[in-house]
Amino acid sequence: MRSRKTNIFYGIDWVLILFYFMLVLFGWINIYSATITEEQFDIINFSTEYGKQLIWIGLSFPIILLILLFDAKFYEKYASLIYLICLISLAGLFIFGKNINGATSWYNFGSFGLQPSEFAKAATALAIAKLVSDKQFNLKKINTQLQAFLILFFPAILITLQPDPGSALVYTAFIFVLYREGLPFYYITVGFITLILFVITLYFGFSYTLLGSFLLFVIILFYFIFYRKRALKKGWVKILGIYFVAAFFIFSVDLVFNHVFEQRHRDRFNILLGKTTDIKNIGYNTNQSVTTIASGGLTGRGFLEGERTQGNFVPEQQTDYIFTIVGEEWGFLGTTIVILIFTLFLLRIIQIAERQKSKFSRVYGYSIAAIFFTHYTINIGMVLGLLPTIGIPLPFFSYGGSALWGFTILLFLLVRLDANRSYEW
Repeated sequence: MRSRKTNIFYGIDWVLILFYFMLVLFGWINIYSATITEEQFDIINFSTEYGKQLIWIGLSFPIILLILLFDAKFYEKYASLIYLICLISLAGLFIFGKNINGATSWYNFGSFGLQPSEFAKAATALAIAKLVSDKQFNLKKINTQLQAFLILFFPAILITLQPDPGSALVYTAFIFVLYREGLPFYYITVGFITLILFVITLYFGFSYTLLGSFLLFVIILFYFIFYRKRALKKGWVKILGIYFVAAFFIFSVDLVFNHVFEQRHRDRFNILLGKTTDIKNIGYNTNQSVTTIASGGLTGRGFLEGERTQGNFVPEQQTDYIFTIVGEEWGFLGTTIVILIFTLFLLRIIQIAERQKSKFSRVYGYSIAAIFFTHYTINIGMVLGLLPTIGIPLPFFSYGGSALWGFTILLFLLVRLDANRSYEW
């Protein structure tokens, strides 16, 4: 125990930290490439975006040290309080926040901005870990399931109302964590069916989807009438209930899509589903993104040699679309290496989560693995044109101090918890 008290680096996982530094360094190199100009060619120029990112990287080190200074028990003991503070910070945006690009997601302190939604993910992961690790907690019971869903609901709804639905979408990742800890599988089944119904309704329209679901209901009904009469007597109410719930959902999708979604949201889904083609307006970013990645070929055009990157063909390339730089300048080999590093990074987190003696630490580890995986999958899927433009950053790559610090906190809380795994709590 003496070694732990006298050395804050005792027991930490250096392999995971190596992955962290590799991703941060390569991310900054690509931010540099995206924002460099002929007038501002200095590496150390803090008035530029790549210079500011360098400052935020530097300030990450005090944050890391601060996290490592606290004992692991501190984060479990005060998980609920940390979660509450983050909820207050999210709610406070509606009074004190600054509206940027139509979303009130930032606190402004002069030239410095802070986005609390980036830190709420770590706070929510701590709160879920605290709840699930309670000895009395059982995810087979409805009341405990409701408690877990409420913890996810509050930050998600506050972020959605900003409005920033892309960031709120990340909270669906916790479902897999809860399933790992005992949540019944039918929740995932229902979620999967809901997603399919959502896509089918958007593609075929309300009338055809409703008609198709009715025909499916009739087929199922006839099956039970002729082959499962006993089951029908006991379960006809459930079958009818499922149909009406599905019909209501189909109707609500149509209603929300046509009367709640803005035109730009409708356009993005229609483009993704192939119902419309628009490469000059709403589909411009996606089209330029796919073209830019394809232009890199096998080995890429070389660092600072990307014609489309240097020509600013992709808007806001240093943020959500930063993976396009990897594709153009480093080619297929470069993108493969980045994806491989991210994959090994995620596998290492899962391995660390599995070796924890504390349930709190294990649940937290799986939570951040789910969060990183969701960010990584959605961002790259969006850049490749496989998903609609949602607007969430690529961890450790995308420009922005709040995102970098949020992901750093998320990761190093696990590093601190893991360092204490050899001690009984």
